[in-house]
Amino acid sequence: LAKAYVALQAWKHAITSDPKNFTGNWCGPEVCNYTGVFCAAAPDDPHNLTTVAGIDLNHGNISGSLPEDLGLLADLALFHINSNCFHGALPESFRDLRLLYELDVSNNLLSGEFPAVVFDLPSLKFLDIRFNSYHGNVPARVFDLKLDALFINNNNFSFSLPPNIGNSPVSVIVMANNNLNSCLPSSISNMSKTLNEIIITNSGLTGCLPPDIGALKNVTVFDVSGNDLVGKLPHTIGKMKSLEQLNVAHNKLSGEIPESICALPKLQNFTYSDNYLCGEPEKCLKLPSEDDRKNCIPERPLQRSDEECAAFYSHPVDCGAYGCWPRS
Repeated sequence: LAKAYVALQAWKHAITSDPKNFTGNWCGPEVCNYTGVFCAAAPDDPHNLTTVAGIDLNHGNISGSLPEDLGLLADLALFHINSNCFHGALPESFRDLRLLYELDVSNNLLSGEFPAVVFDLPSLKFLDIRFNSYHGNVPARVFDLKLDALFINNNNFSFSLPPNIGNSPVSVIVMANNNLNSCLPSSISNMSKTLNEIIITNSGLTGCLPPDIGALKNVTVFDVSGNDLVGKLPHTIGKMKSLEQLNVAHNKLSGEIPESICALPKLQNFTYSDNYLCGEPEKCLKLPSEDDRKNCIPERPLQRSDEECAAFYSHPVDCGAYGCWPRS
């Protein structure tokens, strides 16, 4: 706890504003009484010493930086500082946190390249860096980490989804509002055992949806709206038997909607507005919630004009033109 005292005092000195006075009682050596600091028995100590196991300063609106001294909190399992105004980078010394299981620094002002220190955290299962100002590449080896949840949405990352995305054992992955400009790799089907939710909205996804996504039998939420996807909706989506929410709106999808999709047993919400789809089975209109506006579907209200649809269909889609599939 003496090291924890050093670390937390250094952090207090690096805080420039604390409007809710979270750190007001961060005085004296009794760190386990500090607001937002949680202690537990040291995991590897036969004498049952107490150690700092968790930090939770969520929603504090605190400004400041994260000093290297935080690496002294060697037994830390949880580090939660979401919804604050911390700036700068994650300390390099975080690589000493061998037990860190949950890292949530979302909704701050952190910046720089992807925080490479996460590759040195052997216990990490939950990584949430969304709503920051990180930029540049997301290293492909992120998808080799043994994570359960990965949230990198709402940053300024620019990268292509790598073939090894299928190696990731996550149950939830959210990559929305970045700059991907790549196809959805067919290897995503390798995530079928663990994946429950995937959200890649407003990220410049291109090309056609790979039929391989039909293997994602445990996925309940599949949202790829607001991208530049083309081609037909794969009929294999009809094999995604756990699907509850499917959102492919605001793309350039065309062709007819396969009936198998609207026959999915758990499907509650199917949004496919603002595409160029030209046919929908009667079953789709009976879903609890569906949105088919701004397509090319005959006899349906609020569709695109005939001229707009004809112009679009005068250029046939070649899924192979995007470099992800063989040319047709």
